[in-house]
Amino acid sequence: MSRDKDGHYITKDIAGKLGKSFIKNPLTAVLGIVILLLGWISLTTIPREEDPQIAISGGGIIVAMPGATANQIEKVISIPLEKKLREVKGVEHIYSTSMENVGIINIMYYIGENRAESNLKLYDKVMQNMDKIPHGVMPPMVKPFDIDIDVPIVTIAFYQKDDSNISLLEFTHKIRELETEITGLDNVAKTKLYGAHKEQYTVKVNVDKLTGYHVSMGQLMMAIKQFSKNAPSIKGQTNGDKIIRFRVSNAINSVKDLENVMVSRYRDNPLYLKQIATITSGIDEQNFQNVDFKYRDINSGKLTENRRQITLAISKLAGTNAVFTAKDILSFIKEHEVEFKKLGIEYNVTRNYGERANHAVNELMNHLLITIAIIAIMLVFALGWRESIIVTFSVPAILAITLFIAYLSGQTMNRITLFAFLLSLGLLVDAAIIVIENIHRHLHEEGNINRDMEDILIEATDEVGAPTNIATLAIILTMVPMAFVGGMMGAFMKPIPYNVPVALLASLFVAYIFTPYLSLKLLKKPKSDEEYDMDMNPYGICGICKGEHHTHEHKHEENKISKGDI
Repeated sequence: MSRDKDGHYITKDIAGKLGKSFIKNPLTAVLGIVILLLGWISLTTIPREEDPQIAISGGGIIVAMPGATANQIEKVISIPLEKKLREVKGVEHIYSTSMENVGIINIMYYIGENRAESNLKLYDKVMQNMDKIPHGVMPPMVKPFDIDIDVPIVTIAFYQKDDSNISLLEFTHKIRELETEITGLDNVAKTKLYGAHKEQYTVKVNVDKLTGYHVSMGQLMMAIKQFSKNAPSIKGQTNGDKIIRFRVSNAINSVKDLENVMVSRYRDNPLYLKQIATITSGIDEQNFQNVDFKYRDINSGKLTENRRQITLAISKLAGTNAVFTAKDILSFIKEHEVEFKKLGIEYNVTRNYGERANHAVNELMNHLLITIAIIAIMLVFALGWRESIIVTFSVPAILAITLFIAYLSGQTMNRITLFAFLLSLGLLVDAAIIVIENIHRHLHEEGNINRDMEDILIEATDEVGAPTNIATLAIILTMVPMAFVGGMMGAFMKPIPYNVPVALLASLFVAYIFTPYLSLKLLKKPKSDEEYDMDMNPYGICGICKGEHHTHEHKHEENKISKGDI
């Protein structure tokens, strides 16, 4: 055992050097408070999600060639474009669909490829080969996938009550206004309405009158297209005496305006649309089927009849806190409840990803606290309550350091991150337990009773430094290979190899810095025989011979009392 000229222990390992530097440093307590505070800030501000975000890159290329057959599209567009896209680095799969007039090529990159760089490479490769586009092919359209903002975190179903005093069209307009306002909230990336209708004028053509006036469908369409660029083309025969409905804009502001559109001339007289068709103002029912749903009444508990609904889906920006964003959205909706009540509009929150993410994180945090409490109780019986307090402090300190580093590295709090903490929890206290157990042993060694307390703590910490470092490094090396697992599973489990090694390294520093410091504050050496005797006989009277106090080397021959009996 190496000692200096003053008899103090000379440290050899990093453990002893750290313990010696911080054991009497007044900043050690400040450092502990700062670590716990940074951990708390990180826990409350780090973005929360139910599952970790996985970087999925890809896109679609749409190339139109009017008049071409599916076979021609495949030979002229799909196959040549597939060959060119294979030149892009990081591409895993390419799928193509060839149909009449258009070809669609979907490209998928390997999991983990940078999305921005992948989209740029895709667009760049298409632009590089624009000169090779055959005659008659329209310029390609590149549509990158945006998985992060395509999945909504909140969906809200709006519906009209039986006593609603607004029309379906006014109801739709109100929800669209609400959607526009929500788009302006912080961290809201994308909003979309499902089941919303658009205003349109419905034109029901009397086929018999159309034939009687010798007017073709083409003439009727051209007359309407003069006022509306949104009028669709007609292909094929319609059923009955009804044709397709049109949405008319621009110069058409009322049914009367549309009725007075001149279609043609018949016997030198103008022929108006109202003479051959019936025009009404309504909604675009022809574009999709109505979306209905049932809901359970809160008071009666009964299911209502089907209600026509409009669902508002809201997505968040990538890397933002789903909990905070969802709360902001729902708070904004509640601000409009009075207005909704006047209009006869009700709503149900059908999906709240923020609440689910918060519940999942809080549940795992509760399990984490329960585990820490179990460890503390076990240590009370194994080492003592003072030693248990010291080891128990190390757990939140280690987790605080890990959370802060995860926050700085841009990670999110999710189920896999907390699973990594739970997985490493038993390993986190190993270093602190080893150090405190060795300190406990040194304090109770007979030869160390008269030694300086600080020197004993430094020696005990330094003594176990080397084997503890090697054991921790070995565990870290078993976790590192998980970071190189590819595919969806590798990306999903990334928080484990990222956080477990950090937590284990943090456990070493916490054990070497705070365990000796707290031991100096909380632990005491066992009392020597003389100190014990003085405590039992504060007036200096020997408890055996009733005489003056004497050392334990003195023996009472008559009673044959040995050293340990006094």
